[in-house]
Formats: sequence, structure tokens, C-alpha cells
Amino acid sequence: MPAGSPCGRVDAMITVERLTRKYGAFTAVDDVSFVAQPGRVTGFLGPNGAGKTTTMRVMVGLTPATSGRATIGGHLYRDIPNPGRHVGVLLDASAQHAGRTGREILTLGAQTMGLPASRVDEMLDLVSLSPTEAKRRLRNYSLGMKQRLGIAHALLGDPSVLILDEPANGLDPAGIRWMRGLLKGYADRGGTVLLSSHLLNEVELIADEMILIGHGRIVAQGNKEQLLADVDHKVTNVTALDNAALAQALQAKGLAVTQAGTGLRVEAAPVDVGRTAAENAIVLTDLRSADGGLEDLFLELTSDTQRDDVPQGAPA
Repeated sequence: MPAGSPCGRVDAMITVERLTRKYGAFTAVDDVSFVAQPGRVTGFLGPNGAGKTTTMRVMVGLTPATSGRATIGGHLYRDIPNPGRHVGVLLDASAQHAGRTGREILTLGAQTMGLPASRVDEMLDLVSLSPTEAKRRLRNYSLGMKQRLGIAHALLGDPSVLILDEPANGLDPAGIRWMRGLLKGYADRGGTVLLSSHLLNEVELIADEMILIGHGRIVAQGNKEQLLADVDHKVTNVTALDNAALAQALQAKGLAVTQAGTGLRVEAAPVDVGRTAAENAIVLTDLRSADGGLEDLFLELTSDTQRDDVPQGAPA
């Protein structure tokens, strides 16, 4: 099987059922339920301190749940034998011995999982860490290099599930694009990817499903179309090869049209503007909602849940 491809040895579905985690009087995760399906990238989105990391820590057995549970293929993480062969995890790219080299870190992981040494070279090549970089100690790695090494470690056991917390942190634009392609290809081959982030624009480009969390509670979930289904898109920016003809056709339907830069601003939904253009054989070069779409929805749903301070001892 190709390097980084999911092995399919266990059912790859992640199921979170009424998960709650409290720290004294503070509730970090509050009755959270969702499913991450095989063959899909699920984006876990929310402001810093919203409960994403705590949820993931419970999934992989680092933090006990106060109530509810999170399972992978119907099993608690602690009950999965040799879990690194089934579940790849990246929660903190710096959570390795700073005095070890990148190669040493991967070699220890391979030995623990019972993998051949050749797997280390495969992973270093996959994440584009050169032989010279692999010999450097972790303390001398940039954040982007640590992220690449962390992704290599998560993929080391050829798992069927990936759980990644803010994996784009520290990556440059080229690195972010590389990561998108890697994770999308992994899901296309049947793997399950759960990817957390506070950066909606990055996740929107790759995620098949999105779960929005704020103040420890799920505030919305679904694919992009489902999330936007209840949002009124009644203003559209449009540009045509013949703006005058388009404006006339739209006005004939009683729609308000104004000039906007090199195009038109129409008091109607994009689908209605596009339909009118098609009916009149008018070629469009741009058609989009005039509002902020998913970003506006995200900010609206989480605006009253963002916290500047998290009680001591309560991970984000």
C-alpha cells in the first residue's frame, strides 16, 4: 500500500456521543455529539478556547470524559491494540523530546509500532524533510518543520483515521497547499480525517463536512451547502459580457439593479440572477453572493461564545 494511504484495518468512523468534560465549575465541552465518516475530511471549527482540543484529547485517551464518550470504529482509543497502526494523532507538534532528531523520533515510533526502518525514510520523503533536516534536533526545528514531522509521525503506522489539531500552524502557503492535497488524497482513498482549526478559510477549501463549536457546544454542522441553506442570499454581485443586456433582463423581472464597479449589484439570490442570464443567453463572467457567506455565518454563530481567558488547567 502506498505511503500515507489508509490501511482500513479497523472501521474508520469516529463517533462522539453526548461528550462532556468539566474542570470544576468550568465546562470545557458541553454535550457534544457528531460523527466523522470514512472517505471524508471533517473540519472541526471554532474560536480559540472553544473546546476543540479538549474534545480531541478525550478521543485519544489523554483526558477522561466527565460523561458521554468518543469511539473510533466502536472502540475506545485505549482498547485499540497498537493504536498507532489504526489512528494517527497530531495534537501538539512540539510534544516530543527536544533533544532527539527528527529521524530518531520517527525511528522510535516505528519500533514501538513494529514497523520496518524503511517506513521512516518513506515518511520523511512524504513530508519533504531532507536527510540533513532529519538529522537536526527538534529544538532546532521551525514550527513548520515540527508540523511536517508531526504529520509524518501520525501517518507512520499507515492508519485508517487521522486526528489533527491545527496542523496548518506554522506552515507557509506552499506547505498549507501541500497539506491540503495530502489529506484530501488520504480521504479519497477511504481514510477518515478529523481536522481542527480556528481558520475557517483554510478548512473550507478541504472539508467535506464542517462542525462549528463555540463555548464547548456544537452550534452548527453539515456541509457548506447545508450550513448556508438557512442564510438569506438576497444580494448578488454579477458581471456579464453584456452588463446592459443583463440589467435590462433583470429589471424586466422587477429586480432592483445598480452599477457596482465593473459589474452589477442585484437585489436577488445568485440562483435567480443566473437563471435570468441563462434564459436570455447572456454569458456571465462572475456570479457570487454579495454577503460574506460561510465566514459571516461562522462569526455570527460563535460571536458570543469566544473567550479571551480559559481557566488554568483547562486545555482549549
